[in-house]
Amino acid sequence: MASNDVVLGAALRTNLLSLQSTQRSIDVTQLRLATGKKVNSALDNPQNFFASEALNNRASDLTNLLDGIGQSISTITEADKGVTSLTGLIEQAQSVVNSARDALAANSGEARAVGNVDLRTTDLVADLGIANGANFDIYTTDANGDQITENIAIQTGDTAYSLAARITNQFKDNQNGEISASVTKEGYLSIQSSGGKSFKIVDDAAGGTPVTLANFQDLGLDKYFETETRNGVGVASATIVAGNTIKSISLYESPGNRVEAGDLVTGAYTDAAGNTALSGLANGDTFSVSVNISGGAAPITASLGITANTSFQDLVDTVNQDTNLNPYIEASFDSNTGSISFTSKLDTVDNVNINFTAATVGTVINLGLGDGTGNLDPQTTTAAGAQNSFFSFNNSTESLDKLAQDYNKLRAQIDDIVEDANYRGVNLLNGDDLVTYFNEDRSNKITTEGSIFTADGLGLNLATFRSADSIEATADETIAALGTVRSFGSSLANDLAIIQNRQTFTQETITTLKEGASKLTDADLNEEGANLLALQTRQQLGVTALSLASQSQQSVLRLF
Repeated sequence: MASNDVVLGAALRTNLLSLQSTQRSIDVTQLRLATGKKVNSALDNPQNFFASEALNNRASDLTNLLDGIGQSISTITEADKGVTSLTGLIEQAQSVVNSARDALAANSGEARAVGNVDLRTTDLVADLGIANGANFDIYTTDANGDQITENIAIQTGDTAYSLAARITNQFKDNQNGEISASVTKEGYLSIQSSGGKSFKIVDDAAGGTPVTLANFQDLGLDKYFETETRNGVGVASATIVAGNTIKSISLYESPGNRVEAGDLVTGAYTDAAGNTALSGLANGDTFSVSVNISGGAAPITASLGITANTSFQDLVDTVNQDTNLNPYIEASFDSNTGSISFTSKLDTVDNVNINFTAATVGTVINLGLGDGTGNLDPQTTTAAGAQNSFFSFNNSTESLDKLAQDYNKLRAQIDDIVEDANYRGVNLLNGDDLVTYFNEDRSNKITTEGSIFTADGLGLNLATFRSADSIEATADETIAALGTVRSFGSSLANDLAIIQNRQTFTQETITTLKEGASKLTDADLNEEGANLLALQTRQQLGVTALSLASQSQQSVLRLF
């Protein structure tokens, strides 16, 4: 034994060891109270520690996923707001289309010629110099599509009121009231048809003294009347049509076989009933279209020399490719119906002259332009020369163009909304897909498929509103687009509900995982507090016991 070794008695050593053990227990308890955990490291309880870590790690991974889920919800919410805005724009576009339909219907239902001279106090013979007995014919078609005619004579003492009454009464007495006339409050002579039927007014040179072109101008009808050439004879004439489009009857190569745009105009074609509608045009004949513009100095004309290879499409191209003419009128050929049409593009177009100059006697040019029956103004040449017809429109072109501009503005806004419906680089309205993951290994997910909702993607074409067909085609496009957007909105709402449900589930799972981890490692602070109090009491008792044990050794000193 070394001389400096301290020798402790058995009792003293036992008490010392007990105090050391108590202090260690106090240290452990104080650590648990300080950290709130009964397992602070793998040394405390490896099984619980690693099990808790696994639960906490999964909870942490799911918490990170919650951020992504939340961003997915925001992305879909942004897209849903875009869908709501798109729905509103398309519904607004539909209202514009309905307005265009109403505007076209208001004009297409009315074939009407209205003068521009106040005739309220005018004697037509004495004041205007119209010859007593001068007469003119008014052609139209009846309910069966057959041509009907009334000859109207102007007599001494006639006024605009008596002339209007005569026109109305003759068609009422002799026909079924297809044509009527009146004088407006401004004193303008007005002649109109019933049911939107086209009608034609022609001076009756064959029936005596005609009402001349100058006479029609004096009546204030100058913008409607021009001199038409028929078989070498010039007649003052006006054809009044409803709306802004004149369309031919359907032409057939054979029964059931409609003419197409590429067919030659030099062929022989019939109407639906098999009657000859077009025949006799030949190489060297001429086709031309002219427009007279309000305030214009001279007609604007485009012409085409007919050859053996001239097609109906060539007639159309003659109009549409002429830069002087195409601002005012456009032509088209519908191969589905076998008909050619000409549409006024501006309200300043007073009338359009469709002219065929045929060299062959017996050439039939009965296209039925402006008259679906083809019976209003059938033409068969009895002498070589020009055969032309002037057509005056009851236009609503400018109002329809304004509505088309409004529609196209809405269409542009659709593209803008789609562009702006972007959230953090994902645009569900422009074809992007959104993937939302629901678990830490990304095995569970949902893909929200985007769609391209630009105007082109929705099938919304630029509107023209130049015809009933174009308006109805646009209406069909808006109906289809609205259905597509609404269906997509329903899909978004379904995906949003799923993601929100999974968000709630994930949040609850995270709570469960954290609770489970806490159960494995968290200390019961009440229990640990009681333990600390007990250990401190034990420590105090141990110190007392140690003191008592040391007194036995101190008693040895009393022997000296």
